[in-house]
Amino acid sequence: MTDTPARLLNLLSLLQTPREWPGSELAERLGVSPRTIRRDIDRLRDLGYPVEATMGAIGGYRLVAGAAMPPLLLDDEEAVAIAVGLRAGAGHAIEGIEEASVRALAKLEQVLPSRLRHRVATLQAATIPLTRGDGATVDPHILTVIAGTVTAGERLRFGYRAGDGAQTSRQVEPYRLVSTGRRWYLVAYDLGREDWRTFRVDRVSEPFATGARFTPREAPVGDAAELLSHSMSRTQPEHDIDVTFRAPASHVAARLPDHLGRPAEEASAGDDDGGQRCRLRTRSADSLEWVALRLALVDCEFTVHGPPRLAEYMSQLGGRLSRAGGAA
Repeated sequence: MTDTPARLLNLLSLLQTPREWPGSELAERLGVSPRTIRRDIDRLRDLGYPVEATMGAIGGYRLVAGAAMPPLLLDDEEAVAIAVGLRAGAGHAIEGIEEASVRALAKLEQVLPSRLRHRVATLQAATIPLTRGDGATVDPHILTVIAGTVTAGERLRFGYRAGDGAQTSRQVEPYRLVSTGRRWYLVAYDLGREDWRTFRVDRVSEPFATGARFTPREAPVGDAAELLSHSMSRTQPEHDIDVTFRAPASHVAARLPDHLGRPAEEASAGDDDGGQRCRLRTRSADSLEWVALRLALVDCEFTVHGPPRLAEYMSQLGGRLSRAGGAA
């Protein structure tokens, strides 16, 4: 192989496999002499790739961790696997990695050949993820289009379905994507309303990057997360939730969404519950109907201390469930 750039790329691809490569084997793979391999290794080191060499009869070369991550070389199967995994992490809001998943996915899909992009989309369409049912799934394509306009400072046009079902067309200057763990939101300056707005991404349809660039505006309050919190507090009243569960805190915590908080262990008040009791005190902007269903799914005895409307709804829900089960 006489093309030096192509040979270096092939050499780097081999070294990214987690193993040690004898110089003779690399030379045979690439059809060059061991001396050429040594020169190519030096070139990779000059480019910042940390290639380590070991001496001896079983010595060889391997790529080790460096101060910065070098560009990765992926074959078709690896690229498809990574893209599908990132789509799962982004589209279904896996807590802790959702925003990083979107950023990485936007970068990867920008450089994927069309043949691989089609394979990724086909595989994604043929699979159904198992989700916990406490958040709306989002089309990863929509997320990556929005993320691309945020990064590029490009105006975005899309259809939007409001909570009451009304359909509108919006043109915005996208500011940030924010994940709450259950849902994705777009924080943007709405050009038609001449004001800042937040949009649930699962209600966005047909996003289109217009190509028109803009200078980002200064957010009126703090960062994107504060803007979202401020917007939600104006539209969704918060409720003080107070519930005692007759079960260990670990049991309850494992069955509640993280954003509802964690219950604290409490001493038994003499009930026949084996001394296992915990109490959840939290604030939530979720609907009381949704909170009631989540509490019922904890699968243990519990008492609602507040708010009164939640206790009332739980009583009504219990009656309906009893009647559905054929109780008199």
